[in-house]
Amino acid sequence: MTPVLLLAAEKESAQVTDWAARIGWVVGLALFVALVYWLMREGWKWRGTLQGDLPELPAAPDDRGPEKLSLSGRYHGSTTAGQWLDRIVARGLGTRSRAELTLTDAGLDVVRPGASDFFVPVAQLREARLDKGIAGKVLTEGGLLIVTWEHGDRLIDSGFRSDHAAEHNEWVVAINSMIETNTREGAER
Repeated sequence: MTPVLLLAAEKESAQVTDWAARIGWVVGLALFVALVYWLMREGWKWRGTLQGDLPELPAAPDDRGPEKLSLSGRYHGSTTAGQWLDRIVARGLGTRSRAELTLTDAGLDVVRPGASDFFVPVAQLREARLDKGIAGKVLTEGGLLIVTWEHGDRLIDSGFRSDHAAEHNEWVVAINSMIETNTREGAER
């Protein structure tokens, strides 16, 4: 036999796809993904249960005074102050959403379409700063406006990103000056 005929005789046809095994793998992978999703959801609910002692979020008063600043952007979540990975999910604070912030003499009003709104009275504001991250969101240095406030017996950091990041510095200056003024007036009383 010639070498060409030997090569042709040794060739075999391609194997037929084993559909039962392939379907088994796809179903197994889908079940695994569903299990991971379910575990993540249960973990989120468990975290909310552990943080169940967080009081109800304050609502904005009827008379907030004149508007000092307003901002349109995104709310990226809240964490325990100083612990940028310890997300707070109770009372809807873990829900990311669009946000409209309004700073008045009475405090900071956070309106979130599709999520629960909240209000931070000026007496509960503690600090405003620029930072690069909060649980689940990391940006360039100074990319997030972080507002620290007191709620119940906790200090909370809430992260916001304006549609126009240049506004962040103005917000930091305005909030911190309100805090200084409020602290000074409280000490004089």
